[in-house]
Amino acid sequence: MSRVEPPVRFPGAGRSFDYSRRVRLGDVTPKGRLRLDATARYLQDIANDDAVDGRYSDVHGWVVRKTEMWIYGFPTYMTDVTLTTWCGGLGSHWAERRTTIATEEGPQIEAAAVWVRVDLKTLKPLPLPEDFLPMVSEAAAGRKVKASLTIGRGLDPIDSARLVDWPLRFVDMDAVGHMNNANYWIAAEEYLAAHREVRAPMHVTVEHHLPIEPHHHVGLLTEESSDRVIIRHVINGQDVAAVTQIVKIN
Repeated sequence: MSRVEPPVRFPGAGRSFDYSRRVRLGDVTPKGRLRLDATARYLQDIANDDAVDGRYSDVHGWVVRKTEMWIYGFPTYMTDVTLTTWCGGLGSHWAERRTTIATEEGPQIEAAAVWVRVDLKTLKPLPLPEDFLPMVSEAAAGRKVKASLTIGRGLDPIDSARLVDWPLRFVDMDAVGHMNNANYWIAAEEYLAAHREVRAPMHVTVEHHLPIEPHHHVGLLTEESSDRVIIRHVINGQDVAAVTQIVKIN
């Protein structure tokens, strides 16, 4: 049975950043609920806005290693939401960003994303900036986080005969030249669209192993069990680019 740890709450002290936005037409499903890929874009936007507001010495040199969402309910079209973000923990070359998405009814989605600081030319990890630590350490409250990828461990070898083509589009790519992190969540959305019985509350994780580039041929491998769904983005029939896990929260 897949065990879901509860999200870490803001400790009530230290730096946090928040802003409000309205759920718009391009963010929702035909039924009007906020989509997962749109939620991931919200998380990217507030991460960037927080870094700019905090005047971090390295605003752009970060890549997402993994993102988790605890989804208790989905905000809907034209609903106003407030996003609050803070540092939930630190590693040597990475930091965890926690974000709460709330409506007037309270928190609907909690998220945790591990961002690794990298050299944008080589994509090799770099130590955290010295001026970054004083700004976030109080909110991190001494919590240490790992950047290891875990949900892909122990999965069966890739059965290429079961891969379903996942055509890449020009609009999937971002300014770095790779598929944008938010677009990996579209695969989970497509699964939810085909399986109406899978609904909130749920816990969804995307772990990134390799970047997807415009010239890649990508297929999806979906595996279902009694307690979870695993979706793998596979490059050229053999290399795993990302692993998505969907778990129902009881």
